[in-house]
Amino acid sequence: MREDGRLLAIRRADNGTWELPGGVLELDETPEAGVRREVLEETGIHVEVVELTGVYKNTTRGIVALVFRCKPAGGSERTSSESTAVGWLTPDEVTEWMSEVGRAGPTRRCRPRRRSRRGSGSPRASCA
Repeated sequence: MREDGRLLAIRRADNGTWELPGGVLELDETPEAGVRREVLEETGIHVEVVELTGVYKNTTRGIVALVFRCKPAGGSERTSSESTAVGWLTPDEVTEWMSEVGRAGPTRRCRPRRRSRRGSGSPRASCA
């Protein structure tokens, strides 16, 4: 997620749907390393993993998905064999272009919030 609240997404080459970048972990890989690798491979963007924001289980397919909030740390957008487009989507575009399943994590979990009055008081994006 960028500071302006836009989310990085790809349009999949196999079915044309917009989704968050992601994939399957290698056997010797931590989830954070897998996120960095998958996002870079699919989008050309280097990311810094900030926090785990959700764990979702697809009981039909036996898949557990970990959703992380990340911030861009370099690189430039490019497509790959897995994507036909890479874009920074607004929350409205996420709602319009992504399936309900694909947008459940980002739209419910990532909302701007303010620090408590005891903190610095500066706004920051965070996943609650």
